[in-house]
Amino acid sequence: MSETEQERDRLSREAERLFAGPCDFERGVVAMEGLPEPDLPEIAFAGRSNVGKSSLINALVRRTNLARTSNTPGRTREINFFRMPGALMLVDLPGYGYAAVPKSVVRAWTRLIFDYLQGRAVLRRLLLLIDARHGIKPGDRELMALLDKAAVSYQAVLTKTDKLTAPGLDARLAEVAAELTKHPAAHPEIVATSARKRDGIDELRRTLAALASKTETG
Repeated sequence: MSETEQERDRLSREAERLFAGPCDFERGVVAMEGLPEPDLPEIAFAGRSNVGKSSLINALVRRTNLARTSNTPGRTREINFFRMPGALMLVDLPGYGYAAVPKSVVRAWTRLIFDYLQGRAVLRRLLLLIDARHGIKPGDRELMALLDKAAVSYQAVLTKTDKLTAPGLDARLAEVAAELTKHPAAHPEIVATSARKRDGIDELRRTLAALASKTETG
């Protein structure tokens, strides 16, 4: 077994152990003073409204209703924290890019998200969820620019890949990869997922297991 295969095998075992354990809703916050104690490494999930954040989180932790899903974009109006005891905190950020939400609410969300991203030392990485059907949109680029400026490490995760043909997915991956090269804070590897078919879920679990075991942020 090569060194790369050994590392993959090790991470697979760590991921299986990590995601076989409990994961419970910790709290939802609407202001910085409500944040939980920074006692665990955190992985944040961000993306446009209706990109599939809740479905992906539920798939990762093998639950059906831990993170509430809705057909109404813009429903999540707070930062939701999910605790994996002694290991990791999953952080569901409010969706962005839905025009029907009042501008005052959007401004409040934006400020809260920016303050969280800039001030959270235990944040290991932000996962930027991108709908595979549509690719990177203007709202995603705005967040990417903010993350670059704040030097917050982020990684692209394609969602709903089951909606594309294999050639279509390959083209989308190439398109997103090309754009990521322009962004200094972007991680080069892209994870392609389908919460419905469970595609890419094991790969993403290995990624989070590796981040959970790190002693440094970034």
